[in-house]
Amino acid sequence: MFRLQGSKVLAVDMTGDAVKAKNGSMVAYDGQMSFKKLSGGGEGLRGMVTRRLTGEQMTVMEVKGHGTCWFADRAAEINLVTLQGDRLYVESSNFLAADAGLRTGTEFTGLRGASQGNGLFTTTVEGHGQAAVVSDGPAVVLRVSAQYPLTVDPGAYVAHQGNLRQSFQSGVTFRTLMGEGGGEAFQIRFEGDGLVYVQPSERNTIAGDV
Repeated sequence: MFRLQGSKVLAVDMTGDAVKAKNGSMVAYDGQMSFKKLSGGGEGLRGMVTRRLTGEQMTVMEVKGHGTCWFADRAAEINLVTLQGDRLYVESSNFLAADAGLRTGTEFTGLRGASQGNGLFTTTVEGHGQAAVVSDGPAVVLRVSAQYPLTVDPGAYVAHQGNLRQSFQSGVTFRTLMGEGGGEAFQIRFEGDGLVYVQPSERNTIAGDV
């Protein structure tokens, strides 16, 4: 159902089924399609409430019909992820599309910093099917095992899946060393067994400077 045309355009072939996609990400379609905006970007009241609390502005639309839709997001690289009953955690800004049969929602994943007390919420995609996430440059998939935990700069983090424990720890980022950081630097540490997707470019956010 999902296929890439190049590395920056996602084509989705539909025969009466549907797909969820980031609102505004459709660039073209052929055939007969209907479009419906899904409030909050996730199922249920909880997803809507947590997004309001964190100020996330991701909205999702449902596209249904017969034909092909093409999706893209600011010429970002697109990465396809196949889920087989497991759960994918992805930054809301990196979510592009998912099979309509996959459940989407929001989950609290910890505190950004003890001094700030800010909660961090992550978009979740769960079930059987395909999802597409975008990254600034080709994403690198890193394996985490019991012997090899992984520490990631929040600005480079895209998504993760598997049996992973996620925690936040104070640390020093490269920008802090270069005198460009400010506030409390932190990193994301993953332990367990799973995969972590990182991008070769830090997003322009508070990242490691909360």
